Amino acid sequence: MNGWQRLLEEIDAILERDPAARSRWEVALCYPGFHALLLHRLAHRLWQGGWRLLARWLSSVNRFLTGIEIHPGAKIGRRVFIDHGMGVVIGETAEIGDDCTIYQGVTLGGTSLFRGTKRHPTLERGVVVGAGAKVLGGFTVGEGARIGSNAVVLKPVPPGATAVGNPARVIPPESSGPEGREVARAQKAAAIGFTAYGVTRDLDDPLVKALHAMLDHMVESDRRFERLIADLQAAGVIPKSESKGEETPFDPQVVSRWME
Repeated sequence: MNGWQRLLEEIDAILERDPAARSRWEVALCYPGFHALLLHRLAHRLWQGGWRLLARWLSSVNRFLTGIEIHPGAKIGRRVFIDHGMGVVIGETAEIGDDCTIYQGVTLGGTSLFRGTKRHPTLERGVVVGAGAKVLGGFTVGEGARIGSNAVVLKPVPPGATAVGNPARVIPPESSGPEGREVARAQKAAAIGFTAYGVTRDLDDPLVKALHAMLDHMVESDRRFERLIADLQAAGVIPKSESKGEETPFDPQVVSRWME
């Protein structure tokens, strides 16, 4: 694939994932994420060629022009889409696979201060990182995984899973709900593992889901106890209580609404 075809491939990838993009010319002229990647690829070549200071200077120019800071040592694959992009920071040892999507305010940072080590994360193919998320450390985010907006990820994320919260909790892939989009874009999104901002309207925090499961179990236990007592009273094993009482019944739906 020559340089021109590669350029068109990058532009078409943005058109497929951003419903606001209307033409190739609009993407080429108006998308800072596209411009940032073009400048980064040049800076990365200078970095690999040993022109370290010039590469860092070019990355600083890139940040000034686009608001996106990418260290020239970072490795970025094909068809990567940085949407909006303002405030994105990508560290020196970060690796971003093909077809990844990164939104504004994302940090792919490190927690180690030792040079020569893998300090920044690796995003495998098709990862989506939502706005404001922080992925910190030299671990791997698996293929097709999604990082929810404002999540703080400090450990590996399995392929296809979704990480939400601070610190991030991982939702297995079978728990993630479908994204409600038009059919044509949804089919393409499924093919490349794309979900806007890393979350869906049906997504729920795993802690809340666990609490809901506990509430459901409590309600079922109460129902079984009541049935058992009624059967024992009907059989004459225990006398029926003469006290009416005014105990307020427990409503799990009220507690569920508290956690929404």
